[in-house]
Amino acid sequence: MPIRRFGGHRSLVSLTPKLSYGLTKMNVSRSGYRVFSANSSTAGTELAKKITERLGVELGKSVVYQESNTETRVDVKESVRGQDIFIIQTIPRDVNTAIMELLVMAYALKTSCAKNIIGVIPYFPYSKQCKMRKRGSIVCKLLTSMLAKAGITHIITMDLHQKEIQGFFSFPVDNLRASPFLIQYIQEEIPDYRNAIIVAKSPSAAKRAQSYAERLRLGLAVMHGEAHHSESDMADGRQSPPLSRTTTGHTGLELPLMMAKEKPPITVVGDVGGRIAIIIDDIIDDVEDFVAAAEILKERGAYKIYIMATHGLLSAEAPRLIEESAIDEVVVTNTVPHEVQKLQCPKIKTVDVSMILAEAIRRIHNGESMAYLFRNIAVDD
Repeated sequence: MPIRRFGGHRSLVSLTPKLSYGLTKMNVSRSGYRVFSANSSTAGTELAKKITERLGVELGKSVVYQESNTETRVDVKESVRGQDIFIIQTIPRDVNTAIMELLVMAYALKTSCAKNIIGVIPYFPYSKQCKMRKRGSIVCKLLTSMLAKAGITHIITMDLHQKEIQGFFSFPVDNLRASPFLIQYIQEEIPDYRNAIIVAKSPSAAKRAQSYAERLRLGLAVMHGEAHHSESDMADGRQSPPLSRTTTGHTGLELPLMMAKEKPPITVVGDVGGRIAIIIDDIIDDVEDFVAAAEILKERGAYKIYIMATHGLLSAEAPRLIEESAIDEVVVTNTVPHEVQKLQCPKIKTVDVSMILAEAIRRIHNGESMAYLFRNIAVDD
């Protein structure tokens, strides 16, 4: 066996037979990717564990923790050189800490010579701040720039609050849909769902609700009125600058004075009497609007009320308010950890979406088409 000498050291370059070397290469090509979790909390890693179980791989070895001064530190405990790296980051209540954990881990993997860094972010944070409000900023655009700078080259997410957010990214985005899983839950878990009607809590949610109604062959009702405040036009800058000001000299142009908007009392367009009302939305966070909508639907004759949403943030007093309300059941996916809220309110149910996330990871790594995951998916889903 030939031996090459370099100084005082010996290198057995032909120690491994060619057959063994070929097998080693084949194993690297088969498992040339790693899946990491960027969460420092145990609850945040549950989805990552389910995804890796479906993929048949182990979760990457890393340590994510907070220093005594609350700085985020990430230690990657294995080699990632030349591999596709998938970082699964679910967003718990501490949103800003989760973002920093993701950014620091992505940058650590980038400096460790990872080939591609794909962020798996089922619920994309700050997605509601995707429009300019007065003198604010489009924070969602800022976050996408930070992710690109940290080294992320691809994003897998689910049900962006606005699909136009994809235009903020400078790299590919796969915006998966949870609607097939929620529709399956309706068909299998809601008795007599054929007697249901799909309800849009506001006109802005009508397209999504219409898509559900058409797939389930059900009727559609739309609610409109003062109970909906989250997308208020009063905060979009139309009242700035102030309508009256003291000026000297030439007053300039006198523009027509716009009459202030005033929403009518809440109304329901559609007959919900004697029906099961299923309210469709993408995010359920502060639940006051949902509780108010449920009370109106009860008054209009709906005998059961379900809420279906992709992302169950359920902040603040949401579990208590749901438990005390006319809502019969709230169904959300596990894109966001909410085990604590489920303990506080048994009306909250969970649909697992780890299957589609795992399949997306497998297809991206193998260079396969993602079209199968979007079959029969409409633009409005």
